[in-house]
Amino acid sequence: MLLFRGEEHVERAGEPRGGFMTPDQMWRLADTWYRDRADRGWARRSAEEAEAIFAEIGLSGDFWKLRA
Repeated sequence: MLLFRGEEHVERAGEPRGGFMTPDQMWRLADTWYRDRADRGWARRSAEEAEAIFAEIGLSGDFWKLRA
């Protein structure tokens, strides 16, 4: 993961483009993703469940698709 101030800084850095998220989205993803990790009944999320989490916090586009 590389952190940039904005898309214009990505262009200047010449890095390949991937997915973008705001700091708020990053926090929401981390909170949602790891909130139940220590629970006894924890189970790995399916690709469908993960995509639903991505969509819920506004991460969309081909980069965030896990299923073919």
